[in-house]
Amino acid sequence: MRKISGILMTTILGAGLLLSGCGDSEASQSSAIAEEDSSGQTKVSVILKALNSENWKLVQRGAMDAGKEAGVTVEVLGPNAETEVEKQVSLIEDQITSGADALVIAPSQPSAVLNVLQQASDIPVVFADTDADYPKKVSFVGTGNLAAGQEGGEFIASKLKKGDKVAIIRGALGDKTHDDRTAGAEKALKEAGIKIETVQPADSDRSKAMNVMENILQSNPDVKAVFVTSEEMALGALRGAEAKNSKVMVVGFDGNSEGLKSIQSGGLDAEVAQDPYKIGYLSVDAAVKELNGESVEKRIDTGANVITKENVDELLTQVTKYLEE
Repeated sequence: MRKISGILMTTILGAGLLLSGCGDSEASQSSAIAEEDSSGQTKVSVILKALNSENWKLVQRGAMDAGKEAGVTVEVLGPNAETEVEKQVSLIEDQITSGADALVIAPSQPSAVLNVLQQASDIPVVFADTDADYPKKVSFVGTGNLAAGQEGGEFIASKLKKGDKVAIIRGALGDKTHDDRTAGAEKALKEAGIKIETVQPADSDRSKAMNVMENILQSNPDVKAVFVTSEEMALGALRGAEAKNSKVMVVGFDGNSEGLKSIQSGGLDAEVAQDPYKIGYLSVDAAVKELNGESVEKRIDTGANVITKENVDELLTQVTKYLEE
């Protein structure tokens, strides 16, 4: 096993965590790689689904903090949108060929990354947020999405009566994270006797979710609630409901500051909140432990909770603190 050594330093690709998450240029990528190559320090490359939302910025913050504490270089990359699967695969390939010591990957489509990982040889691979069927993986670190989705479905069911109709708006088809969240919610709703009128994808895009919500309400004005498998889409769905003057219950997923503020102000009814900071932190921590020859659990669950107006303040304070650091 390669041992961790060198001075304490962390390279942040694309600069500015709190600036735009999607402004990384090819020039900045090349510069960061060149700096790492010349330093000779251990590098953990983190390839996310995207860098364009607060959720991924919180994952990035956690990854960077873990790297800083361990004294390794952490380089965070990702495409501009979660639907850019080929771009993500290309980024993984680049990091393998550039000599990353370990990889942390949040795969948009798990099956799409398996071929390129055949090139990884003995490079340790940790999956974050979304698991993949890769036999050599060190660990999967993330929310138990099936159980978390079930919590969201149970919350909705507790507010409705048997026979009421609901809709589900989900992320891209084929994304296992959204597959599991959807399946969990469906299970809970069906068990409670709630009718799932429709399940529609909106590709984790706010504008698409707004349009999808408007179309759902146009066709199904008696829908009482909608479960949405990401916060970006939930906020779009809320806007769509408002455009239709609908009082439909909107329950999202993630627990980032904008969604939490919406809950505070009476917009979103609730969110299933995961812990993206912990996902980033524990993923890099697992990669470093593997490089040091330490034991690593094959499954590291970072937990989830339903957040409503009654318990939103504490979590919002914590998230704000992470983003301001």
